[in-house]
Amino acid sequence: MSMAPSVEKIGGTSIAATDAVVGNVLIAGRAGRDLYRRIFVVSAYGGITDLLLEPKKKTDAAKPPGLYASFAADGEKGDWRDALDAVAAAMRARNEEVFGTSPERAVADDFVAARIGETRACLDDLDRLRGHGHFRLDEPLATLRELLAGLGEAHSAHNTALLLLARGVNAAFVDLTGWQDGRNLDLDERIRTGLDGIDSATTLPIVTGYAKCSDGMVRKYDRGYTEMTFARLAVLTGAREAIIHKEFHLSSADPKVVGVGKARKIGRTNYDVADQLANLGVEVIHPGAARGLRQAGIPLRVRNTFDRHDEGTLICADYVSAAPRIEIVTGIRELRALQFFEQDMVGKKGYDAAILDTLTKHRARIVSKSSNANAITHYLAAGGPTVRRVIADLEARFPNAEVSAPRLAMVALIGSDLSAEGCVGRALDALGAAGIGVKAMQHQMRNVDIQFILDTDRFDDAIRALHAALVECRATQDGKGGTLRTAA
Repeated sequence: MSMAPSVEKIGGTSIAATDAVVGNVLIAGRAGRDLYRRIFVVSAYGGITDLLLEPKKKTDAAKPPGLYASFAADGEKGDWRDALDAVAAAMRARNEEVFGTSPERAVADDFVAARIGETRACLDDLDRLRGHGHFRLDEPLATLRELLAGLGEAHSAHNTALLLLARGVNAAFVDLTGWQDGRNLDLDERIRTGLDGIDSATTLPIVTGYAKCSDGMVRKYDRGYTEMTFARLAVLTGAREAIIHKEFHLSSADPKVVGVGKARKIGRTNYDVADQLANLGVEVIHPGAARGLRQAGIPLRVRNTFDRHDEGTLICADYVSAAPRIEIVTGIRELRALQFFEQDMVGKKGYDAAILDTLTKHRARIVSKSSNANAITHYLAAGGPTVRRVIADLEARFPNAEVSAPRLAMVALIGSDLSAEGCVGRALDALGAAGIGVKAMQHQMRNVDIQFILDTDRFDDAIRALHAALVECRATQDGKGGTLRTAA
C-alpha cells in the first residue's frame, strides 16, 4: 500500500452534518493506524461564509447582506456591527449543535469569542480611519475580505479537531489563515509551514480551507479558494488520491429535476468532463484546482458523505468510457445570448477581437460561442447591467451593427466520449417529442459536449426529456438500472 496520504476535502453542507461526517468520513469504522495517513481540508459550515462576506447566489437576495458587504457599503446595507453579531451568534449556535453540553463546548465558544473580538477591533480601527475622509480603503477592504473569509474555515476546522480529540483520535488543528501572522508567504510556503512537524502516519491533520498567502486567495479564486488549498496540498504531499466529500453523488442529472429514482451515479469520468461542468457552473471542482491535480497525475474521487459504503465517482486524466455514452445532462438555466450582426463583416478581420476586448473589459464570463459569415454570438453568464454596458460599448464602436442579448437557457449533454452515431438526432427527437423548440445547438469535434439553446421556461423539461431518452433508456437496455442512494 502507498505510504502517501490521501488528501480529502469536506464541503460546507457535509461538515455541518456532524454525526454523518464523523460516522461516514472522519472515523467511519476505523481504529488505530487506519485512522491516519489522511489529511482533511474543511470548508466553513454551510451559510457561515455568506454571513461573513455576502450571499453567494443572486437568488439569495432575501438573505442578510453579509458582514463584508455591510462594512464596505458604510451603512447603506445595514450596520456592520449587527452583521458581526449575527456571525458570532451563528458560530455559537453551531458550537451548541456540535458539542451540546460537553466540556469542548466552552473551548469552542472561547475560540469564537477571541476571533470575533479581534475582528471587531480591526473593523473599528478601519471605520475610524475612513471617517477622516482623507483615506481610501480600497486595499484595506481587499485585505479585510481575506481576513473574514478565513474566520469561517478556522471555526469549522477547530471544532472538527476538538470533536475528534474528544473521541480519542490524535487530530491536529492546522490553521493556514495566518491569524496574527505578518509573514508574506506564498501558498506553497503557507501549506508547508502549517504541516511542519506533523506526521500524518500518527496524526490526523484538520486543515483550514482558507490559506493566507501573498496573492490573496479570495482575490484570486473567489469562493473557489478552499478547493485550491485542497488541490495544492494534495500536490505538495504527493497524495495517492484526492477526495471531495459532498452532500450528493456526482450523478447523471440533478435528482431534484429528474427524480432521485432516475438519476444515476456516474462512477468514472475524466478531467475534461470536470472542466465542462465547471464551465457550466456545476460545482464539482474549481478548474484551477482540477488542473493542478491532473498535471500531477493525482486522481480525484467525489464521494457522497451520506453514502458511506459507496466509492463514489473517480475522475482521472486518461479515462474514456468503454463505449460512447451520455454521462451527464445539465446546463445553465439563464444566460444571455449576445448576438452581434453586421452585414459588412464577411471577409473582414477585427470584429471578433473587438468583441472579446469588450467582454474582457466588463468581465463578462463566456460560456460558449458560435459564428458565421456576418454574425458572432457569445453565450454569457452575466447579469443585466454588465450586458447593457457591453452592448453600449459595441454599438458605439460599430454603429452599423445590430446587437442584442435575449435571455435563454443552455442544456448540455456531457461525456468522455459522445461519438455514437445518431446521438444528436435522438436528442433532437426527444426535445421535439416534448414540444421544446431549439434556438441553436453546437456539437464540438472533441465529442465531450453537445449544447442546445432554448427558452428558459423549458429548461427543466429539456433536462427530463434528454435524460429519459439518452440516459434512463440506455441504462435499461444495458441492464444497469441502479439508482442513487440518498441520505437517511
